[in-house]
Amino acid sequence: MPALTTTSDGFLLHGEPFRIISGALHYFRVHPDLWSDRLRKARLMGLNTVETYIPWNHHQPGPEGPLVLDGFLDLPRFLRLAQDEELRVLLRPGPFICAEWDGGGLPDWLTSDPDIRLRTSDPRFTGAVDRYLDLLLPALRPHMAAAGGPVIAVQVENEYGAYGDDSAYLKHLADAFRSRGVEELLFTCDQADPGHLATGSLPGVLTTGTFGSRVEQSLGRLREHRPEGPLFCAEFWIGWFDHWGGPHHVRDAADAAADLDRLLSAGASVNIYMFHGGTNFGFTNGANHKHAYTPTVTSYDYDAALTECGDPGPKYHAFREVIARHAPVPDEPAPAPSAKLPSTTVELSGRAALLPLAGSLAAAVHTDMPVTMDELGQRTGYALYRTTLPAGGEGLLHFTRGVGDRAQVFVDCAPVGVLESERHDESLPVRVPRPGATLEVLVENMGGVNYGPRIGAPKGLLGPVSFNGTDLTGWDCRPLPLDDLGAVPFAPAGDAAATVPAFHRGTFDVGTPADAFLSLPGWSKGQAWVNGFHLGRYWNRGPQRTLYVPAPVLRPGSNELVLLELHGTTATRALLTDTPDLGPENTW
Repeated sequence: MPALTTTSDGFLLHGEPFRIISGALHYFRVHPDLWSDRLRKARLMGLNTVETYIPWNHHQPGPEGPLVLDGFLDLPRFLRLAQDEELRVLLRPGPFICAEWDGGGLPDWLTSDPDIRLRTSDPRFTGAVDRYLDLLLPALRPHMAAAGGPVIAVQVENEYGAYGDDSAYLKHLADAFRSRGVEELLFTCDQADPGHLATGSLPGVLTTGTFGSRVEQSLGRLREHRPEGPLFCAEFWIGWFDHWGGPHHVRDAADAAADLDRLLSAGASVNIYMFHGGTNFGFTNGANHKHAYTPTVTSYDYDAALTECGDPGPKYHAFREVIARHAPVPDEPAPAPSAKLPSTTVELSGRAALLPLAGSLAAAVHTDMPVTMDELGQRTGYALYRTTLPAGGEGLLHFTRGVGDRAQVFVDCAPVGVLESERHDESLPVRVPRPGATLEVLVENMGGVNYGPRIGAPKGLLGPVSFNGTDLTGWDCRPLPLDDLGAVPFAPAGDAAATVPAFHRGTFDVGTPADAFLSLPGWSKGQAWVNGFHLGRYWNRGPQRTLYVPAPVLRPGSNELVLLELHGTTATRALLTDTPDLGPENTW
């Protein structure tokens, strides 16, 4: 018998009444050295459970394995730490997770095959899922409740009713968990919409809802769908995510707390989304595509109960008071904000232009017509395309099928324009100084779509490129891996402003490492690394104006900051501050 069972109106845990009061905390968005801190703060707010997705694409970066289970992806360690705090765990392995995560968690080696019908009973898809579960579940079984571990329930897919109606696919997933030794309670989750609940649920599997308001109406729809069983909001939305160029979304703490109180007063269980959002470090952010492509920012603060740096926010205190009315809350003080690094100026005195370095980063693939980044094996980041222009003078560059996702165009090393898929750009007027001039196109993957039918959309140059109606041929297509910047040949920057993409380097001293926020006034767009740790993307388009620097990436003494700035800048310094700036707020 599973540890967590259902009754006509609630849960039993080991035979005793149990209400799930959970919060979402994605281990892969939090520095591993901070997991214990975040889990302790979850317990102190009154949570008895935490929930996390599992990102398939990062755990299995190649079709043949092996499974990655270390560093940010050491899920067994995260589960042990949760159990140390006497927290139960809800696991959401997908295979699709959405989560505003690159590709919705589906691996690009799978989504790049246009013939596979994703999230269906297509045996090519379910076969890949089965092979993944064959690798994943043996590592997790010791942490299941049946083995004395903290995991009490496992989700089947994720809001499937909003996507498809292949019940055979859902049944295949449920059977796949059971046949591999998962004895724990299985559940589905869907928005509290009658159609979604009907197509996204399975007989014998608990149905849960996702919503952020209209509590009575949403719980009523759940009850209409399943007349008996626990009422459970598996995602109680208390904030929202941000897109580049949009506002920073916030929700009033009192409003969210009042809805949480309504949920608990109705006898429902709850999973707060998000208890702690964390950060889309590196190239992990996702994107949406509804009418236009809109990538997600680096921060996943989500206006959560714990801020991006793990400090209790207004919702933390308001929720703690609400939970205390319905369940025991630890008789300990609420945690204080963490220490912050004193304001520190970083002089970036070293510089290295990117385009001349391309040849040392990776070998070029020579093709007649440009190929996508997927075909180059470059799944994230950047690719550089180079050819020559047959004629001089004024003309029009046309990019058939556009770019994925943002392209900077150079003629004889001079910048001539930018194309963005967000604006549906396909053409660019240029002046070519001479026949045989070099055309270079630097394309940035801004993040894989994480929801809907465009998951797996290709990146890079998506079709032929023509100049005044004549297709350009003879391309050098080059991936630009940025995993190791140790060999970048920095030289003194001098007084001249950078006018082309370039790496910039500076050092700064730290006494005692503490959390900080990187502010980049005067810089336009690019990537940032501290001591080789990839903080993620910055962009003066906003709303986000600072990048979170976790204390564990700093060290006593000398530290290194490297920026890849994609546009010209006269800036020569950066600032580490003690205060985040996520942009102008939009309250919902």
